[in-house]
Amino acid sequence: MEDLKEMLIKPEFPRSASYDPDWQLSNQMGPNALWLCEWLCEAMELKPGMRVLDLGCGKAMTSIFLAREFGVRVWAADLWMSQDNNWKRVKEAGAQDSVCPLRMEAHALPFASGFFDAVISIDAYHYFGTDEHYIDYIGQFVREGGQFGVVVPGLAREFENGIVPAHLAEPQSNGKAFWEPACRSFKTAGFWNALWKGSASVQDVKVDLQPDGWRLWMEFERAIEKSGKGIFPSDAEAIEKDAGQYIAFIRATARRSALSEMNLYDPTLGLQCGAE
Repeated sequence: MEDLKEMLIKPEFPRSASYDPDWQLSNQMGPNALWLCEWLCEAMELKPGMRVLDLGCGKAMTSIFLAREFGVRVWAADLWMSQDNNWKRVKEAGAQDSVCPLRMEAHALPFASGFFDAVISIDAYHYFGTDEHYIDYIGQFVREGGQFGVVVPGLAREFENGIVPAHLAEPQSNGKAFWEPACRSFKTAGFWNALWKGSASVQDVKVDLQPDGWRLWMEFERAIEKSGKGIFPSDAEAIEKDAGQYIAFIRATARRSALSEMNLYDPTLGLQCGAE
């Protein structure tokens, strides 16, 4: 366990280093969500008492982290993980007064307009946010001047001639190929920058790549391998071969503007427009 603890201590993530290694490894669903959340929060201004939506929270590790580290109130929303199991984890972490777990789909959120001070999403937004209209949809739940912050896996640059390189497309020694159909949602920083800047709902858009993100991902994959707690076959071999040529983590932040776009996900839109 001492070796694993050392593997999870990174000088660039001092907050994450204080969390139990076994807890991190037992609740992981891929890359180290605490590292990514800590990196994201460096570019945000979170203050005690803020209402924060943690969208695609997985096993609620990031929600617990946000509540503990910044004193915010978190609505921990996920489609794949049950609210009952997340509530159990929240209570075990002593965060039951600050974190409310919910099971919901990202296009059917029940919140009031302008309810949140911030929306955060770690390693999840690419599954639903590549839709050009989604930032406008999620924006309605954030107050004017409120914050958006996401970290997603993506591409440091486009593939040459659009062809997935062999080291990502071909099976690793464990039989698993890194690049799967779901990886079509891996986009470049330029894609996210243009997507968000194309919306009137947000302003002050900033997008960047995590320095050595591929290495951090690979090292956490190695830690998962060593712990024996992997949910999926490891991607460490392919990520190490890639060495940052293509695979990266992308951070995007923005502020809610005073403008709003039409909510195309609203089931009452036909009535509002007089079409029904």
